Amino acid sequence: MKVLVAVKRVIDYNVKARVKADQTGVDLSNVKMAMNPFCEIAVEEAVRLKERGVATEVVVVSIGPKAAQEQIRTALALGADKGVHVETDVEVEALAVAKLLKAVVEKEQPGLIILGKQSIDTDNNQTGQMLAALCGYGQATFASEVTVSGDKVEVTREVDGGLRTVALKLPAIVTTDLRLNEPRYASLPNIMKAKKKPLETVSPADLGVDVTPRLKTLKVVEPAKRSAGIKVASVEELVSKLKNEAKVI
Repeated sequence: MKVLVAVKRVIDYNVKARVKADQTGVDLSNVKMAMNPFCEIAVEEAVRLKERGVATEVVVVSIGPKAAQEQIRTALALGADKGVHVETDVEVEALAVAKLLKAVVEKEQPGLIILGKQSIDTDNNQTGQMLAALCGYGQATFASEVTVSGDKVEVTREVDGGLRTVALKLPAIVTTDLRLNEPRYASLPNIMKAKKKPLETVSPADLGVDVTPRLKTLKVVEPAKRSAGIKVASVEELVSKLKNEAKVI
């Protein structure tokens, strides 16, 4: 079985994002970029499936500028077999990403598609669900455990009330949550080997997808600064502060 994994290039989670002076977006100049943490979990799960003999090939796809090949190479160093780079300098929205991934799915014909549940930059949590709808595949989001058996995949999902287990017929879409696994680090020998693994580059036009943005960003600002919270000793003190200081009651 072939497994397709989507990865995204984002600002490293250790970096504090800065807004551009003209408030048109986030300043990415001289900022450390990395693979989206949820995508790292998706790659790790696909590699583990391969190590268990469930998957025969792991294909990684990323959409973005030429620099996104760095994240694909990272995934190849972690154990993926092949990379596909959909190169574009346009800031691609979730629906366009789903359409591009659908075109790659039709070309690669994977039995299982794994994505991070969301990216830490836009936090949309949309792409996996949109891709499932476009492909007509079953979906299991927020996965904390994945078990493939024959032509079915059983996924334990994290939901508000606890855990829910669903069974899907392959091919299917799975989006990963934090507790699914602990991603490994790439070793130096594997980083060197990754440079020789195949990486195909295509454009959105090659896939027949229009990625022209449908939304327009009017303004980007930093969150308003908030004062630190305090502890109170009793309910009476809490009510007093809410009434006399916060003046909300």
